[in-house]
Amino acid sequence: MDSVVLMGDPAVARVPVEECDEPLVNAGDLFAMSDLKKQDEPHRSRLRAGVMERLRAAQTHLPDGFRLCLVEGLRTSDLQASYFNSYRDQLIANEPHLSQQESYLKASRYVSPPEIAPHVSGAAIDLTLCDPDGNELDLGSPINASPEDSDGACYFDAPVNAEARRHRSILRDVLVEVGMVNYPTEWWHWSYGDRYWALMTGRAAALYGPTTTP
Repeated sequence: MDSVVLMGDPAVARVPVEECDEPLVNAGDLFAMSDLKKQDEPHRSRLRAGVMERLRAAQTHLPDGFRLCLVEGLRTSDLQASYFNSYRDQLIANEPHLSQQESYLKASRYVSPPEIAPHVSGAAIDLTLCDPDGNELDLGSPINASPEDSDGACYFDAPVNAEARRHRSILRDVLVEVGMVNYPTEWWHWSYGDRYWALMTGRAAALYGPTTTP
């Protein structure tokens, strides 16, 4: 776990963005949204067209009996900041010895700092695997479970039961095949075209920066 590059690492923020002005599209037109609580916020099912293209291809690579089930795509900057600050405040309350820099980096295990967040760029998707009827399959922890709540099982490579490991491997195989990258502290978080993707794949620049289009 110590070798994981976190979103709060300065190396991520140093990646330049060469915005390609690719439009946002509605992923809900193709994929089911698994979290019904977000159905009244349709912007959350929006993604950059290049991300959507890769998800469409990944869907075709899945074995029979599996489908991708999307939870969340685009977030507003304000929502991302609210998530980040709330989680950081929880960490500081539990570990008051943390410095500002330490709490910033540790919070980024679970919520990306808003200034570099892939979700704010429409570059990231939180997703899971479902059966043909849309029932979520076992991937070892609830989606969006924090490291504390899941006892670390949210990390992609954490020890989980054999069925969950198989499901995680299926998810990884089809998404890596289409050029997406995982954030290793969250098995459900995958992205393309953002700063973290650029750093992990050796690109000179990100394709997508923050978008103000809801």
